[in-house]
Amino acid sequence: METMNLPEKHWRHSADEVDRHWKYANQSPWAIRVGDISGRVGESQELDITLPAPSGIGDDFYGITADSDVDVTGHFDAIKDGLVFIGEATADVHGQCSRCLKDLSGPLSVNFTVFMPLKASTAEEDERLGRGTSAQKDVNVDEDEGEDVYPLLEDGMYADLESLLRDAFADAMPQTPLCQPDCKGLCPLDGVNLNDHPEHHHEQEGDERWSALAALKAQLEAKED
Repeated sequence: METMNLPEKHWRHSADEVDRHWKYANQSPWAIRVGDISGRVGESQELDITLPAPSGIGDDFYGITADSDVDVTGHFDAIKDGLVFIGEATADVHGQCSRCLKDLSGPLSVNFTVFMPLKASTAEEDERLGRGTSAQKDVNVDEDEGEDVYPLLEDGMYADLESLLRDAFADAMPQTPLCQPDCKGLCPLDGVNLNDHPEHHHEQEGDERWSALAALKAQLEAKED
């Protein structure tokens, strides 16, 4: 029986490669398999998935709770040096207005278009996955990748969306959360919301620190009389 010599690109992955990819996919919940279109210019892959929110988005006062649901939709488009991912992500934000403490919880959506270049496995990835250090391979990506670049991992087999989601939502977080730009805040004396009660005010009271001087002034004026 004649043996057919297939081109290298048609050979299946070795057992070690399959085991390596399986480990990566199971260790990162943000790993999306894109190996079927990676390197195939013109191919596309749709994405509609719910992922856990990465940690470190905002804080306890205003942010997104780690591991809460993030709905991600979009599509990967294969180009010469990698993939372009165009998508949208939506998650629930918890928070309060920094002036009046009004609840600002609700959905937050972000849109992004990012480049995902092909990249060989690094020594850091090998160590994290418990593998031996791999030899560095040629990477067809400029060293100065820019902010909206998230390299593909495992030789182009996976797109890991963890950093992308964290960066996109972090950039959308306001430095000073407000319920409205001209929020009047709370009365410093009794905490009344000045947005709901703009007529609220207090009679100005004298400063007790000047009471001794006021008494001395009164005594001097009495002596003059």
